[in-house]
Amino acid sequence: MEKRELTCIMCPLGCQLTVTIDGEIITVTGNNCKRGEIFGKEEVTCPMRIVTSSVKTEKGVRACKTSKPVPKSMIFEVMKEIEKLRLKNAKFGEVVIKNVLNTGADIVITANE
Repeated sequence: MEKRELTCIMCPLGCQLTVTIDGEIITVTGNNCKRGEIFGKEEVTCPMRIVTSSVKTEKGVRACKTSKPVPKSMIFEVMKEIEKLRLKNAKFGEVVIKNVLNTGADIVITANE
């Protein structure tokens, strides 16, 4: 049996979680909501993160992010895909890479000029 101590990042409460792994069974304690339980289980099996970055355009750079979390292990690969972009222009809300690296997440512009 293995125990891991985590701080939940799903809301501002920052619950202190204890995740117990006993073979295939994962239990989470210390959470004040269901999101904490989901986060704890996900964090020990396949951690996920939103990626934020910037995209180069002819007019400068525009902030962007993934539309949903991607596996933490793929963050640097996602960043390399974003780095390849050279856009003429980019508008708030525009999808500039659809389904980046088959993660199901899009790269979306999050700021105007």
